[in-house]
Amino acid sequence: MIKAIVIDDEQDIREATKARIASLFLGEITVVAESDSVEGGIEIIDTHQPDLVFLDIEINGGTSFDILENCVYNKFEIIFITGFNQHAIKAIKVGALDYILKPVDNDEFKNAVTKALAKKEKGKDIDKLVRISSEFFKGVKEKRIILRTTDNVYAIYEKDILYCRSEGNYTTFYTQQMEKIVISKSIKKVEELLSEDRFIRCHQSYIVNKSHVLKYNKKGILIINFDMQVPVSSRRKDYALTKIFD
Repeated sequence: MIKAIVIDDEQDIREATKARIASLFLGEITVVAESDSVEGGIEIIDTHQPDLVFLDIEINGGTSFDILENCVYNKFEIIFITGFNQHAIKAIKVGALDYILKPVDNDEFKNAVTKALAKKEKGKDIDKLVRISSEFFKGVKEKRIILRTTDNVYAIYEKDILYCRSEGNYTTFYTQQMEKIVISKSIKKVEELLSEDRFIRCHQSYIVNKSHVLKYNKKGILIINFDMQVPVSSRRKDYALTKIFD
């Protein structure tokens, strides 16, 4: 039996979450504890050592990140249940964590939980993922992003990303360390994760870190560090050049 914990400062949300678990995962998941605060959340996680934790972002006494950064036990999967807070959602996405939006849809709930239960190693890299999301949420100056590949999980500083190139549903990140990191995300999804003040979509298939751009030539090419070349589409030229050089 999978042990779950529900942490939310709204009792009706906790009750609705427990009801969905009982209805959709009868005989698979049991809720062993619940809490409405940071202090209580830390206590029940360390006491019950769950497999799955449902949390809201902002709760009594702080945020769910305060819980996740301070509990000793961390071998569990996380699903955030949150309202439409763009900053919080982006923080969750940057850390490659899972979430469900309020009001909760039963199909989305079932899919998110099924995905969490299917993971072979519960809580793998959870400290790293939480730390990246928390940093973004709290507004650290130098942001990082989690990149998942088939074999690894990378925590990359945005400042170290030179540019991104997309081919279909895959995007390659080129870094200052001369690594090529390929992830299974479209360029549109990648663009949503990166900071708008640092990265520019200069082409249908390219995003460039404007701080690494050295010049733009008459062939419609941006020259960046290490003599790398990034094309600029005619449709995006005026926008991209204004954002980069003005």
